[in-house]
Amino acid sequence: MTSSLRTGVLKIEGAADPLSGTLPILHGVSGHVTEGAGVDAEMRRNLGYGRPHALLPYTRQSGYDRERAERELPTVVLENDVLTATFLPSYGGRLWSLTHRPTGRELLHRNPILQPANLALRDAWLAGGVEWNLGATGHWPLTCEPLHAVRLSAPDGTPVLSMFEFERLRRLILRIDTWLPAGSPVLYVHVSIHNPSAEETAVYWWSNIAVPETENVRVVAPAERAFHFDYVSELRRVDFPGPDRGYPGRASRAADYFMDIPDGERRWIAALDESGSGLVQSSTGLLRGRKVFCWGTGTGGKHWQEWLSGPGSAYLEIQAGLARTQLEHLPMPGGATWSWAEAYGLLEVEPTAVHGPWKAARAAAADALTALVPPSALDQALEFAAGFGEPSQVLAHGSGWGGLEGLPGFPDSGAEQAPWRELLATGRLPVSDPPAAPIVGPRWRELLEESARDWHSAYHLGLVRLADGDDDGARAACERSVSEHVTPWALRVLAFLAASAEESADLMLRAHRLRPDLLELTIEALDALLAAGRAEEALRVIGALPSADRGHGRVRLAEADAAYASGDHDRVRRLLAEGIRVDNLREGEVSLNTLWLAVHPGEPVPSAYDFRMSEG
Repeated sequence: MTSSLRTGVLKIEGAADPLSGTLPILHGVSGHVTEGAGVDAEMRRNLGYGRPHALLPYTRQSGYDRERAERELPTVVLENDVLTATFLPSYGGRLWSLTHRPTGRELLHRNPILQPANLALRDAWLAGGVEWNLGATGHWPLTCEPLHAVRLSAPDGTPVLSMFEFERLRRLILRIDTWLPAGSPVLYVHVSIHNPSAEETAVYWWSNIAVPETENVRVVAPAERAFHFDYVSELRRVDFPGPDRGYPGRASRAADYFMDIPDGERRWIAALDESGSGLVQSSTGLLRGRKVFCWGTGTGGKHWQEWLSGPGSAYLEIQAGLARTQLEHLPMPGGATWSWAEAYGLLEVEPTAVHGPWKAARAAAADALTALVPPSALDQALEFAAGFGEPSQVLAHGSGWGGLEGLPGFPDSGAEQAPWRELLATGRLPVSDPPAAPIVGPRWRELLEESARDWHSAYHLGLVRLADGDDDGARAACERSVSEHVTPWALRVLAFLAASAEESADLMLRAHRLRPDLLELTIEALDALLAAGRAEEALRVIGALPSADRGHGRVRLAEADAAYASGDHDRVRRLLAEGIRVDNLREGEVSLNTLWLAVHPGEPVPSAYDFRMSEG
């Protein structure tokens, strides 16, 4: 059988696509990391480098629920006589399924449901398959956004799926090329990141691979040590495998282990079951890091698994990244292009070796990998990708932002970019309420600095200044915007930059009163009131909301928090008994179990409220 590429449809039980909100994300990626044993000078530098000041220009993607129905999603499928690879261009180009055709075995965690949850930088995220992550620590901003996709041809005629997009936080061009040569036992992936700016930028990349988890799946990689992160603060170097002997399905708690692979070793990681077989991922040397993540066997970990994938569908993650850990960012020079090749396939190893002593397991897996795909094959794949031809068919459409920037190969911009095209053409940004979609970058700041003559352009000037870390400048621009015309948009930025929780709450309350119909703004206003200790005011705001908004999980949680702060524990118990389901509960958030224990001291936390990752 020759290699083929076709489009298709995935039928799946799923929630509606997450909706992008109106409000830009003003905060950045924070979090202090305590440097424990084994952190060297290079890692220390990378840990302190490159955290974005704000996640602008992106808005939240929190508009989803947990009501599911049969969905049909567009797919692009690569196939040869060994493997079938199914991609979802509309969900960040995710590799959703990789099936070994001779055995019918699914090598990835192919999620039986499509259920967004709050794990990404912008909120919405899906479990399953292979997710490509570019930008900053966390699941990338485009994980639930469409990518451009086209068909290319290799010099030997092999069809190639090429997906690309302009990532606007770091202002980088991403291209992912994938192909299945005839008879190949592995799927090849070529990733290219280009910095079109003359300035250095911080870069983060991790290929996030979900695979089925059982207590007999062992993760094997060429390392005897790893950096362990405890989800609190400390990153330290430890022996690997640890007490679970490399079997994540036996770990009691959620854990991150970043493999400390010695220089000169081949880069690979595999998850092998009781038969000694499973998915292996390998790459050329630039993709240096490898990681294993598991949710743990505690009540909270099991709940997260079911929350993301439904009952009986446990998974773990093996990952590959540019840095040694996901807490690091790397400096990428202006004008630079970084590229590497990856391979994914079924690795088969003698089971007694896989489940024996660690040194023997590593050696046996490494030998099997060499037989499956020698290092030279990946080097050749990297060279092979340089010979791909021009697009012969458009398979999917991404955003118009690359076209607005005039980047080669990107299609023209669309309606969302129209206000910014007018700024380029006339020197004036048209006024709109709600405002135009946010934008960042030196050229746009320069244009806004020169042309901001009304509330709308002054507001956008405040946003680009905030993205650049110029808090004082952002405040001045938004104060100017409010002096021209009072809007909730500029008030919200001023609340974010306020010197005190009290001032922030006052500003957010004003913003809410201007747009009481905007639920995401209401939720932020309630959070600000609670942070300022103004629980009674929060309850009055909730009491004035329409019933649909009052029934939203975040509002019900805010009501319970405000009731507890006001001393009305009976009201809290009633709300909990009725049920509080927060569809976008954040990974690591323990608000529900904390609230339960506060009004039911000594009682076990019901599983529906237990999302603890570190205990229970």
